[in-house]
Amino acid sequence: MKKLEIVVRSEKLDDVKAILDECNSTGAMVSNIMGYGNQKGYKTTYRGSEYVVNLIPKIKIETIANDEVADKIVTMVCDRISTGKFGDGKIFIYDVSDVVRIRTGEHGESAL
Repeated sequence: MKKLEIVVRSEKLDDVKAILDECNSTGAMVSNIMGYGNQKGYKTTYRGSEYVVNLIPKIKIETIANDEVADKIVTMVCDRISTGKFGDGKIFIYDVSDVVRIRTGEHGESAL
């Protein structure tokens, strides 16, 4: 099993959710986050003063899937979400050794 942390532009959330639904993902957690990377932020003017904003709002979607589905999700996100510009996001992939459903005590993929 793999844990995917998908960090994308805020406006791409619906696209990622559609991909997860298409891949029969069993669920996801969504968080509003802020960060910076190669994009380096942007300059804005407020009441005549120029400000540099280097923490950009992003969305983080976390999901756990079996290895085949995780590979499919990664491929689809890279194909459909990419604009070719800085700030498109990243996908972090972690190995998951076990999952436990608290309600029933099930372990492994059956707990997803």
